[in-house]
Amino acid sequence: MTQPLLQAADLRGAARLTATGVAGMASLVEAMHARIAGSLGLPGLVGPAPGAERMAGIPGLVYKTVRGVTHLVGGSTEALIGLLEPLLAAPQPHQAPRPEREAMVAALNGVLGDYLAVSGNPLAIPMSLRQAGRSLTLSRPALRARLPGDRPKLLVLLHGLCMSDLQWQRAGHDHGEALARELGYTPLYLHYNSGLSVSTNGRILAQLMERLVEAWPQRIERLALLGHSMGGLVARSALHHAAQASGAGLRWPSQVSDLVCLGTPHQGAPLEKAGHGVDLLLKAAPFAAPLGRLAGLRSAGITDLRWGRVVSTASEDESVEAVPQVPLPQATRCYALAGCLGSSVDSLKSRLWGDGLVPVASALGQHADAGRRLEFAADRTAVVCDTGHLDLLSSTEVYERLRAWLG
Repeated sequence: MTQPLLQAADLRGAARLTATGVAGMASLVEAMHARIAGSLGLPGLVGPAPGAERMAGIPGLVYKTVRGVTHLVGGSTEALIGLLEPLLAAPQPHQAPRPEREAMVAALNGVLGDYLAVSGNPLAIPMSLRQAGRSLTLSRPALRARLPGDRPKLLVLLHGLCMSDLQWQRAGHDHGEALARELGYTPLYLHYNSGLSVSTNGRILAQLMERLVEAWPQRIERLALLGHSMGGLVARSALHHAAQASGAGLRWPSQVSDLVCLGTPHQGAPLEKAGHGVDLLLKAAPFAAPLGRLAGLRSAGITDLRWGRVVSTASEDESVEAVPQVPLPQATRCYALAGCLGSSVDSLKSRLWGDGLVPVASALGQHADAGRRLEFAADRTAVVCDTGHLDLLSSTEVYERLRAWLG
């Protein structure tokens, strides 16, 4: 029997969002609208200065009216989000994606993604593999025409919560592009709705990877998965779901040679529980900064990140003990890299804050309970100091590790 696309965790998250009532949602959407209009100079819009919170002219009057109606009769989250849709319309096929728009939509999906998906909102991101922000058609002729030939080594990069595939480019560096230049990989970037549960994204990815392997126009010599933050959990979930689908005959897991996790909260991200995690990640998308007001709301994806959850459970109990631990795939070389803010792993800053979101022990899969521990080989783990969670994407030291592991 085929599982539904959205599991109970996603529906619970959407219900929580709807039940919130969000009387302040109109102000939040207006603030996002104002930043987009003022900072990007969108035609036909009267926008304030960059960073302002209120719209001028007719748009401002509309939001004022919506706020009044919301307080009187209650408001619809979807109707208010709908006010953003014209501003965030997807680019035409001949247009290059705009990084600001992509970051904005990615952040919105991270915080509200399960609600967007359940309600059928067009801002919900469908999972795809992309290059340069453009989705790939997974057919042999299309891949042969789109990608350079004679590249039998594949690297699939999975972004984290509230982020997009374009945000692998950071401070002038992209691990995927660098590994392509130096080691001959073909980098493919996963684009997905990070507000859905990790388990849901894992199941969708398992099928997408099978289509990729079937359509690849030449023999695959090496297939590596590189996940940042939540991306590592989604990769592990996909491998787990593929292994559980014994009757489906999925071939791709046997071809995965390497799994590398950068700052992945295998044992959860306790700092996110205090609301700091979403704020940190939204800094990568400044136009989405007003979404920080929704820190009290939790998409299914955010909840899974908190607990390091790879598979969904029927239980509402949100505790580490209630989260089943999924072991590492045995036939794959698995690597874990942690960042820390201090100058050494043993410094007080490193022990308290890890990389600012994920503790070092969590990123390395360590746990006091041997049954919950992930057995990364000692020579396949590393800690990079003076490096925050997002800086793992641009760190020279991190890249040197990747090149050594995947070379």
